[in-house]
Amino acid sequence: MPPDLSLGAQLVWLFTLAIPVASVAWTVTQEEVLREPRDYCIERSENARTWYQRKFFYLFTCEYCFSHYVALGALLLTRFQLLMDGVVGYLLAWFALVWVSNLYMGIYARLRVGIKSERTEIKVMEDQLDDESQS
Repeated sequence: MPPDLSLGAQLVWLFTLAIPVASVAWTVTQEEVLREPRDYCIERSENARTWYQRKFFYLFTCEYCFSHYVALGALLLTRFQLLMDGVVGYLLAWFALVWVSNLYMGIYARLRVGIKSERTEIKVMEDQLDDESQS
């Protein structure tokens, strides 16, 4: 990525790049499609013999922790730097990218809770209507 991007362009890159980072981190740590490997990692994070093995496996169970590694991978692929050139620009981009991606995951989690709550309420109301119609 060219280091001479305007601040606006850098912010567009930051907020756009955070979307796939959040998506990958969330999918690996939360979604049903990867439940079995995650269950294995949970078990190993609790029962491995050494502390560093427990910490390694824990990384795959925590969206915040895992997002650091996904963000690092995204930065290596894109060479995105924030505000400054060189190592400092990469560090700023890394932590900003982690922060924004976790902001996105928090919003997504809240939306999912709201949707699930609404679905539950609708199901309860449907069941009540069915009970009343059968009476």
